[in-house]
Amino acid sequence: MKKDIGFTIITGLSGAGKSQAMRSFEDLGFFCVDNLPPLLIPKFAELAAQSDGKVENIALVIDIRGGKFFQDVFAALETLEEMGIKYRVIFLDASDEVLVRRFKETRRRHPLAREGRIVEAIRQERKILDRLKEKAQKIIDTSNSTSQELKQEIKSLFAQDDEWDKLVVTVMSFGFKYGIPVDADLVFDVRFLPNPYYIEGLRDFSGNEKVIDDYILSWDVTKEFLEKLFSLVCFLLPHYVNEGKTSLTVAIGCTGGRHRSVVVSNKLAAFIKEKGYSAILKHRDIKKI
Repeated sequence: MKKDIGFTIITGLSGAGKSQAMRSFEDLGFFCVDNLPPLLIPKFAELAAQSDGKVENIALVIDIRGGKFFQDVFAALETLEEMGIKYRVIFLDASDEVLVRRFKETRRRHPLAREGRIVEAIRQERKILDRLKEKAQKIIDTSNSTSQELKQEIKSLFAQDDEWDKLVVTVMSFGFKYGIPVDADLVFDVRFLPNPYYIEGLRDFSGNEKVIDDYILSWDVTKEFLEKLFSLVCFLLPHYVNEGKTSLTVAIGCTGGRHRSVVVSNKLAAFIKEKGYSAILKHRDIKKI
């Protein structure tokens, strides 16, 4: 049997953006199927393997809409492993507050909602999905993402279909006042660095502008921290690669996510690229005031 096909399992919370994610994979040339009963995944894999290369990269949306059949997904994944077919699980998440707002805006009914109790349905769904979330190679938090931003992130992560085993590092700046990113693997707090927010004439600029970059990098403590951070990351990345990790999110946080964390994230992403790794740079809270 031909083994060089690959499955991407798209799952996550209802309202977190799975439909948009599937459309994004379609744009990348993936063969996409929504809500396929999990027990049919191995059979589908056999058909794809016999397609003479016509179907190689497949994206399946699997979620709680499958009802009682959803739990079969774990047996299906084990069968794929036994067949020697590689797969990855992408989990889309969002805060309860954002999910509730999205359901109210679209006037859609949550699959588990009874008598319109959306919050209770979301909690129940999280519990059901916990085990599958643990198997995810990549968790994407869409709480602060537009559809276009989600599409761009998926494109950046998965456009290279032949590089399934390549480590992609997402470097994300954020503000602690808005919460720690739920998809972060490593979190660094840079609130100890001098804060330009309190300097007259600097507050309204962002860390992407030279005046803030120059100010933060002018301090010896910043230079020393970057040196230690680069050394740690340089040590860690090869070990993550050896462990088979294909995605890593490094979150850099300051108070508001506009100044210090942005500068440090910019420098770290550039360093990671210089070392030959793929790096995606995201500034989650830079536009918030």
